[in-house]
Amino acid sequence: MTKSSYDVVLLPGDGTGPEVIREAEKVLHALQESSSSKLSLSTVNGGAQYYQGHGVEFEPGGRERVERADAILLGAVGWPGIVRPDGNIAGYELVLGLRFGLDLYANIRPCKLYPGVVHKIGREFKEVWKPGNVNMVIFRENTEGLYAPAHGELTRGGQTEVALDTRIITQKGAERIIRRAMEFARKRPRGAPEDGVRRVTCVDKSNVLRGCQFFRETFLRIAKEFPELETDFAYVDAFGQWVVRTPEHFNVVVTTNMFGDIVTDLASVIQGGMGFAAGGNVGDRHAMFEPVHGSAPKHAGKNEVNPFATFEATRMMLEWLGERFDDSGLLEDARRLERAVADVLVSGKARTYDQGGTVSTSGAGDVVAGAIRHTA
Repeated sequence: MTKSSYDVVLLPGDGTGPEVIREAEKVLHALQESSSSKLSLSTVNGGAQYYQGHGVEFEPGGRERVERADAILLGAVGWPGIVRPDGNIAGYELVLGLRFGLDLYANIRPCKLYPGVVHKIGREFKEVWKPGNVNMVIFRENTEGLYAPAHGELTRGGQTEVALDTRIITQKGAERIIRRAMEFARKRPRGAPEDGVRRVTCVDKSNVLRGCQFFRETFLRIAKEFPELETDFAYVDAFGQWVVRTPEHFNVVVTTNMFGDIVTDLASVIQGGMGFAAGGNVGDRHAMFEPVHGSAPKHAGKNEVNPFATFEATRMMLEWLGERFDDSGLLEDARRLERAVADVLVSGKARTYDQGGTVSTSGAGDVVAGAIRHTA
């Protein structure tokens, strides 16, 4: 049901996180000037650097505010040398803690190449893939696999002799991420760029690993519920080359947690790099969206990082809110943001250092906000 106002919590986090979140606020304010749907934006402080100064990862009451929010927009988490006594990185609670605590089981990563985006292959900026040939969405299971809290070690005499990580694939976990991917493919307006087929590709290592065999068996079983979709399969090592060589073949991809973590970052190369890669951590009632480039300590404080991944994360957030609450105004805001981003990218007016340009983070935000107001 549509609401009069939506509670959106911003988690700037560490390093470059606050810089890109400021630009997200800028474009959201530009959208709000002519939107029929209203957002209430508030900020919660937390992360590794906050932990270093306060001994906790959230400001007082921050975790509770995040859990009550309609949606969460995260900047970045992590800082070199700041580790918790349990061995986890400081800031753990903002990422993995929320994923498990809010059951954000679907990690959703769009991989789309916009016209005007160039690639740095070697030391040169050049176009490699044709815009339009790269337009897929990767669904990664987000709460089990190798990232489940099933770890241990054998320590004797103060020396660690064995470390163990157990990979867990459950029926519940496999079923819900696979079904979510297939439901998304069913609703997607277009199929794969090469032929328009609504294709869902299962990426695994089922020729070796029993957990992957179980994942594929589950995929095949659920696929029977979606006869209008074409099923496709790739071992993860083969997918690594195919996604770069023939990205136009892929439409929707579904895979397990660790494999998904790896192949989504690989796929970011064909959309222009990590500066354009965004992700949604989505459950049945909660969702958190983020640029996936991390805190990038060497760039922090320089006002130079690419904020377009954060704009994409913001678009995903608006679209998710619009769909969840049946709010056409938010869905239109998401489309307006996407059009503004596309116009700015093709114009070349907001190229940051990673695209061979000289525009600052805040400068890129100014250009996109201006494009939103121009088309209002």
